[in-house]
Amino acid sequence: MISSRLAFQCNKCHYLCNQRLLPLGKQKSTMTQILTTDGFKKEVLDYTTQSEWNYQGTLPAIIDFYADWCGPCKMVAPILEELAKEYEGRLIIYKVDTEKEQELSAAFGIRSIPTFLFIPMEGKPMMQPGALSKSMFKQVIDEQLLGTPISVKE
Repeated sequence: MISSRLAFQCNKCHYLCNQRLLPLGKQKSTMTQILTTDGFKKEVLDYTTQSEWNYQGTLPAIIDFYADWCGPCKMVAPILEELAKEYEGRLIIYKVDTEKEQELSAAFGIRSIPTFLFIPMEGKPMMQPGALSKSMFKQVIDEQLLGTPISVKE
């Protein structure tokens, strides 16, 4: 079986992305978006010119700092895909490959993976290292990013 890498211009973000080609019938559609250092500077924050946090996005976001070889990162990936579908149009989930985007990873002091950057529309972002459960992600999304607290059943 031959597989290769192909660089292409993404239809959503218009940045060059790398995607592993799978044999026909095995391609996976993803709702999460690959984010490069240049894409981060355009879509999120240009940390090279701005000293204060000023999110440039139009929707709250989660940024997953991961590596392909990381076991916990692989366990969280399908959860993030589910959440991206569930919150489509209300939240963006980006993925940053720490092996390829070392400058960006260093700028945020990423020392363990996965690490998640939760970005609300207003206020400061929140950094959380380690794999989280789907319920924990939903709690942070609903309460911190979307401002809709989850009602507690009595």
